[in-house]
Amino acid sequence: MTRRRAPLVALVPALALIAAAAGAKDTNVIVSRRASADFALTADPGAAPWKGVAGVVADHDRFGAVVPGHRTEIRSRWTPQNLYLLFICPYEELYLHPDPSPTTETNKLWDWDVAEAFIGADFSHIKQYKEFQVSPQAEWVDLAIDRGTEPPSHDVAWNSGYEVKARVDRDRHVWYGAMRIPMQAIGVPAKPGAEARINLYRCQGPPDHRKYINWQTVKNETFHTPEAFGRLRLRN
Repeated sequence: MTRRRAPLVALVPALALIAAAAGAKDTNVIVSRRASADFALTADPGAAPWKGVAGVVADHDRFGAVVPGHRTEIRSRWTPQNLYLLFICPYEELYLHPDPSPTTETNKLWDWDVAEAFIGADFSHIKQYKEFQVSPQAEWVDLAIDRGTEPPSHDVAWNSGYEVKARVDRDRHVWYGAMRIPMQAIGVPAKPGAEARINLYRCQGPPDHRKYINWQTVKNETFHTPEAFGRLRLRN
C-alpha cells in the first residue's frame, strides 16, 4: 500500500507554531549578560559595555495602562563582583530635587524623579529585598526592605556600597541612570544561570502630573508588591 504524504500546506501552520514557541521570550525575565571585566560606570548607552546589549521595557503604570512618552529601557551586565543596570528614561517633565547631593545618600529621594530596582535573592522570603534608586542628578539611596514585619521595615541606614552615574539629554528629553551594585550586597550567586527576584520602576514628573511606571505590573498603589516581581537571570 502506498503511504501518502501530508500536503505541504497543511504542515505550514504547525511549523509556524513550533518556530514561534522556540523564539518566545520570558516576559518576566531580564537577562544580565556577563562582562569580561568590571568597567568604568557610564550612563551612555552607546558606550562599549552597553552597546548591543538587549534590555527589557517598562512602559505601563501600576495597574497596567500604557504611559505614553515614557517607554523606559533597562539593560544589565554582570561580573563576579558587581551587577550593572542602565535605565534609559524618556520624559515630558523633570521634577528635580532643588539641592542635589550626589556624594551623600538622599533619603526620600523617591519624592523626586528616580529610577528604581528592587532585588531579592531569597526565594523563600520574598518580602525581604533591597531597594536601589538613582536620580537624573546622580543622587542615590539604598534600603534594606522587610515587608513581612509589622510595621514594614525600610532601613535607609543599610549601606550596599553601590555607585551611580546619571546624565540628562534635554534636547532629546531623555535621562540616563546607571548603577553598579556589589553582588555581595544582594546575595546573588555570581555564576551563569543564577537568578534573583527583581522589579524595575520609575517615578517621574511633578506631583500634579506624576507618572508611576513599572516593568512587572504590581496592580497595587505601591511598588512594594514582591508578589509581582520578575526574574533577573545571569547569562554568559
